[in-house]
This record gives sequence, structure tokens and C-alpha cells, in this order.
Amino acid sequence: MMQEATRYLKSYFGYDQFRQGQEDIIQNVLNGHHTAGIMPTGGGKSLCYQIPALVLPGITLVISPLISLMKDQVDALEQVGIHATYINSTLTASEADRRLEEVSTGECRILYIAPERLESPFFMQQLENLPISLVAVDEAHCISQWGHDFRPSYLRIHRFVKELSSQPTVLALTATATPQVQEDICAQLSIPQESTFITGFERSNLSFNVVKGQDADDFLQQYLKKNPGESGIIYAATRKDVDALYEQLNKRGIETGRYHAGLNEKERSEQQDRFLRDDVTIMVATNAFGMGIDKSNVRFVIHYQLPKNMESYYQEAGRAGRDGLESECILLYSPQDVQVQRYLIDQSMNEEKKKQELQKLHQMRDYCHTEGCLQAFILHYFGDHNAVECGKCSNCTDDRDSVDVTKEAQMVLSCMIRMGQRFGKTLIAQVLTGSNNKKVIDMRFNQLPTYGIMKDKTAKEVSEFIDFLTSEQIIGISGGQYPVLIVTENAKSVLQGTHPVMRKEQVEVVQVAVDDELFEKLRQLRKAIADEENVPPFVIFSDQTLQDMSRRLPLSKEELLMVKGIGEQKKDRYGDRFLQVVEDYKRDHPDREPMIEEVKVKKKPKRSSSKEGSHLVTFELYEQGRTIEEIAKSRDLSLVTVENHLLRAAEDGKSIEWETFFTPEQENQVEEAIREVGEGFLKPIKEALPDDISYFVIKAILAKRQLMNH
Repeated sequence: MMQEATRYLKSYFGYDQFRQGQEDIIQNVLNGHHTAGIMPTGGGKSLCYQIPALVLPGITLVISPLISLMKDQVDALEQVGIHATYINSTLTASEADRRLEEVSTGECRILYIAPERLESPFFMQQLENLPISLVAVDEAHCISQWGHDFRPSYLRIHRFVKELSSQPTVLALTATATPQVQEDICAQLSIPQESTFITGFERSNLSFNVVKGQDADDFLQQYLKKNPGESGIIYAATRKDVDALYEQLNKRGIETGRYHAGLNEKERSEQQDRFLRDDVTIMVATNAFGMGIDKSNVRFVIHYQLPKNMESYYQEAGRAGRDGLESECILLYSPQDVQVQRYLIDQSMNEEKKKQELQKLHQMRDYCHTEGCLQAFILHYFGDHNAVECGKCSNCTDDRDSVDVTKEAQMVLSCMIRMGQRFGKTLIAQVLTGSNNKKVIDMRFNQLPTYGIMKDKTAKEVSEFIDFLTSEQIIGISGGQYPVLIVTENAKSVLQGTHPVMRKEQVEVVQVAVDDELFEKLRQLRKAIADEENVPPFVIFSDQTLQDMSRRLPLSKEELLMVKGIGEQKKDRYGDRFLQVVEDYKRDHPDREPMIEEVKVKKKPKRSSSKEGSHLVTFELYEQGRTIEEIAKSRDLSLVTVENHLLRAAEDGKSIEWETFFTPEQENQVEEAIREVGEGFLKPIKEALPDDISYFVIKAILAKRQLMNH
């Protein structure tokens, strides 16, 4: 059956081989085992049920949480010649009946429904008569009350499957699940641990960036100016912020859409369609937008404010680069964002849930302040404790120069103390710059010795500097309905001159756009065809396909089949028109040659796998007798990164003195725990051990065992 699956992968979807994890998941499903697939966004989860749907007899039922996802998936399948359909609240009763008839006669093999449909006894009765061989549960984290998008209707799925006479196989798929949520998914759907496939959460084509202490509007304006024509999503925390950004960007001539729960359903649908069809390239939205949006050519996702938790952030950021091309995820951090999210949490939750969400919010704040690798921080959160530096996030690549701003910091802190620590940054900046504002005069702040001591700067520049000091936790923000700025414990050493304050240069905006004339011509043709067929452009071909076409310069239909993402159906349907564009371009540019080999060479290896890798530098210091703490300090790395470096060095055959990491007693305790719970997952081992045995000790002992067994 796998041979048949591989043939369908090429003929329908245009790919020569499966991505990591896909083949194992598909094989397990075809063998009739209930299966869970934990794969990153853009990792190809849909193929894990679409390919089995073509191989298995009967119907594949896909339970999907959002209407927009169903429509996009069905459109994409129809484009490659696979008849699929959906039933949801947008259809009339007669249309739903007609579609069910298509499914029952075998004319249509894949049926998408929302989980809420399972609440209808009549609809359940209709499904019971269908030969359902596979039930695919998309966005499976919605089944867990520990997840960030819990949907009570998902809890009905298990009972529904048990009642089906066809005894279908269940496949659960998700991209954002902590270890606790993973366990919950498997327990709810009776999926055994050995049938859980975790391909990791890493998105190697994404670069993560946190921008602190800079004016968000200025950064945004520069970024969009440098990346015109590229699709991007800007997430804001509130409807008010979305509306303000929407107005601001459109006034600057940037075609922008907006999406939030305050718009009526018709407006939301229209705005979403404009974005999907590339009629507007930028979408400003609250977190109400995006779950299930299958737009593959989003080149960047910018969070204008801090999201409430890591699950939401990674899912939203993961909407960039679904086609596998290099894309950016930027978080514009301001300490005030924490207060906004705290307020939103306080308004909408009971005390138990509130405590859980506040803890997650603090973890998001820690992400913004970490000096280690940003992607590694995210992967650790989701339970991947073997994550190493990505080599491309803003922390890994930060080589900005620092300037000593201790004197300026002392000026701000002294002014805050003299003002009684009762005001926000606007008034503080006005006093420091010597403003004649009425409030400054009325409160006699113009008589303070700190009045005007920073008059060589503008109030905006001083406000940005205050934001920087706040992001460095030298200035704090008090709670309450109207938060005010306060001097923190960290500020004492600054005022005493014993702790210098160093400020790095501002983050420079980079270009993610591809500067390629042929690629742009191919995009224009794609948009024209999409408009003719009334579908989103990415449904015709992804950006990855167009870039590969631009590199390969195919001049025949046989050569076109070598391009990633082009199968027989699309070759026959669109081949002539795209080949004509390539031929015209080649005629005008006779010197341009195909760059197939360059693509292979261009793929950047991970830093950790290089012969001159960072982990080997760490190992050299370890050989010199330095402790993990000393290495971390001297290399400006986190302890976790150094620990992982040493484990990688051991895998490379370097000699490690294991007794420096754990005692014989600890090794015996870990061995006993492994005998009890197995060695498949770290979390159960950790829970079976005393608190003083860390994850690193467990990983070190597992590494030692593996090396000894080999």
C-alpha cells in the first residue's frame, strides 16, 4: 500500500518523497492503527490523511474546526484532481443532502465537517450509514482542556467513532501541543504511545526575532516599505489596535485588510477572501484570525504586541512560510503589553483558569527577555529538551554594538523618584525634556532639578529610552487600572554606578522579498489564473513551486514535472501558460541558465552540524576543565545550550567524563525509572524521580547508555 501512496504523492501532489514523519504516520494508518501525528505548522499534516484517503476503501471523514480551512482544503484538492467536499453551516439543508449523496455513492471520498455537527443526532444517523474507514481529527489539541483552543464538541469524537459500525482508524493531528496536551489527545482518542509520531516542532525555514525598546510604528513602517508586495499578517491584541493600524497603513498607501470579532460575518469573510486572493497583501487582525488559514505564501508574521501564551504565539507565527520558504516571525515587545494581556485575562476567566493563563503569560515575557536562542526556547516549552541553537534568530545572530547609557539611565531614574513614581512615561519624558505642558507646570515639576536635563532629545526619543529601561527590567510597571512606572530593585545598582547599562543599536529591518524578475512574472500569471478560476493564488501553485520553476527554467512539460509541487493534473491544466512565460523570459535573457545545483548547495546546514560547530567550541572549553556555568558565562550562552552542546559532542565521539554530570546513585535511580516507565519520553522519567535530578542528568544518562550499547 505504501508503494501506491508514494505513486499518488507524485502524480497528484508533484512531490518525489515524503517529508519527515509523513511516511511513518501514513504507514501506521494504512496498517489500521489509531495514530497521533505531532508535526510543525507547514510540516504537511494534511497529506497524512489525504494520501490514505486515496489508498483506503470507503470514506475519509475529516473533523476540522473552521469553515475557512475546509473550503481552502477542498479547493486545493479539487485543483489536483481529487474530488472532496464539506458540510457546514454555510450550506442549505438541500445542498448538504446533495453532498452527502455524493459521498454515499462513492463519487466523493473525502468529507470535511465541523466537530459541532456531531451534536446533531440526525446527522450522526446519516454518518452511521457511510463506509467510513478513516476519521482524521485536525487541530487535535482542541480536544484537551489544557490546550489553548479547547472545543467541548471535540469530546464527542471518541464516542462517535465507537458507535460507527465500520470501526474506522483514527488519526489525530496537531502542531501546537505541550507534552501534557499530547497525553490528553492520546487518552481521549485511545491512541497508544507507540503510535504517536512526534517529528518535532522546529520550523527551520523561520527566523524568530524579538524587537525591544524601539518604536513599534516606526519599525513597522520601515519593514513594510522594504518588503512591498509580500504577504504578511500583523497581529494586535485588541480590536481598537487593529482598527488604528488598518487606518494608518491604508493612509500610507499600503493595501491592508482587517479582521476581528467586532466586524460582522459578511465583512470578515470579505476581508479574509481579499487576503487569500492577494488583493491585499497585509492583514491586520486579532487572534480571531488565522486558525486553519491555509495560505502558503505568507512571508512574515509580525506581532504588534505580546501574545497571551506560547501556544497562541507559535501557532500564529507558524502561519508564515507554510510553503517551506524562508520567512520571518517578529515580536515587537513593549512591557506595557503584559499589563494589557493581564487585563484581558482578568476580565474573562475563573480563578483556576486565570492562574494557569498568568503563568503562561509570564513564560511569554521570559521568551522576550531570554538571551539564549529563541527557537530553542520555544522548542523547550513544547517538550523538546534536545533543541540546540538555530543560528538564525535575532539572539543567535545579534552582533550589534552596545553603547554605555548609564548616565542617561540615572537621569531618568532620578526624575522618576523626584516625581514620586506615580506617573506614566509620557509625563516623565516631558519633564526630562523641559516641556512647558500645562500639567508639568501645574504640578510644579518644572522646579525639579531633573527638569530639562535631557532637553537635547525629543520627548519621543526619551519615551523610547524609557521603554528600553522597562524592557531591561530596570523600570517596572505597577498593577491597577492605570499602571504607573516604578523604580525596580535592579535600578539601585544603576543609581549607585556599580552596574553599567549598555544599550544595543536599533534592530535593522531586513528584506524577505525575492528579487527575481521571472518569479514576479510567474506570480502575475498565477494571480490572473486564480482570478479566472475564483480561487486563491496559492491554490494554483505555491511560492516555492514558482521559485523552483524560476530556477529550473523548464521549457517542456516533461521538465515541468521536475518542479516541486507540479503533478500530472496541474501540468496538463496550467503547463502551457507557465511554459510560455518562461520561454518569453528566456528569449529576452539568453544568458540566464538553470540553477538546479545552486539550490542544493544553497541549503544552509544547521550551525550545530558544522565541523566548526558551536558545540565543538564548547567541548574545547570543557576539555580545559571549565564548568558548565563558566562556559555559559564566557560564551554568553544559556546553561541548557551548553548542556546540549556537550551531549552532541558525546554523540560525535568526543570523550566525556560522565561522573562530572551525575553520581552513581543518580544513575541507578534513573535506570530504575526507565525500567518502570520506558525511555520513549523524558517527562514520565522525570516525574518518577526526585526533584534534584534534572532533565540534563536524565539526558546524559540516556546518552551514556546509547553510546555503551553501540
